[in-house]
Amino acid sequence: MEKENNKIMRHVKLLILLLFAWVTTMQAQNERKFIRQGNKYYEAAMKDTSKPDTVQFNKAEIEYRKAIEKKPNEAKWDFNLADALYKQNKFEESAEKFKGIAEKTSDKFEKGRALHNMGNSLLMNKKLDESIAAYKEALRNNPNDLDTKYNLLYAMNMKKKQKDQKKKDDKKKDQDKDKKKDQNKDQKKDQKKDQNKDKDQKNKDQQKQNQDQQKQQQQQSKISKQNAEQMLQALENSEKKTQEKVKKVQALKAQSKNVDKDW
Repeated sequence: MEKENNKIMRHVKLLILLLFAWVTTMQAQNERKFIRQGNKYYEAAMKDTSKPDTVQFNKAEIEYRKAIEKKPNEAKWDFNLADALYKQNKFEESAEKFKGIAEKTSDKFEKGRALHNMGNSLLMNKKLDESIAAYKEALRNNPNDLDTKYNLLYAMNMKKKQKDQKKKDDKKKDQDKDKKKDQNKDQKKDQKKDQNKDKDQKNKDQQKQNQDQQKQQQQQSKISKQNAEQMLQALENSEKKTQEKVKKVQALKAQSKNVDKDW
């Protein structure tokens, strides 16, 4: 009886193991099915070289996410998802995804590859300093990667051009600032000239007014002097006439006295 029970238990365990293996196999097939479908969309999008087919890449992204949801620790599938994000110009998301892959893997080649793609995402997102750092870290893990070396030099050249352009812009700003200062100085000079001109004109006007007043006063004074002389002459003439009258009266009186004596 005990032997039969043990035999039954062995059969049960075997059935459980077979069921577990079957479920695992079915799950793996479902996960691979998502990956295969995602790869089909990705490859179809890559065939059109005239423009990126973001619709197909987006479909690939959806399928990859389904597979990763079933099996989160599969680095290869993470890589596929990150590539699909990159192809859709989702550079912020792809950079984070490649960074996570680089942190998870201990394989130097895979780490270098992930860091290389992380650098590409950062470069496309115009984060030059971060992309240069990512390329350098990629070369520390995979020193012979010529693509990474080329991209690093390209990013460094872009950084240099950016600095040169900034210097030119700063210089132009300084020149514009100096030019504006000179214009303000010239404007102030012109304003001062205008003020001085106005002041000179006012002084001239005032001088002319003073001169006119002086002339008027002189004319008035001249007229007054002439009037005084005329009045004085009139008085003198009047006095002469008066004296002549007095003399005539006296002469008449004298004649009248002489007549009286002759009588």
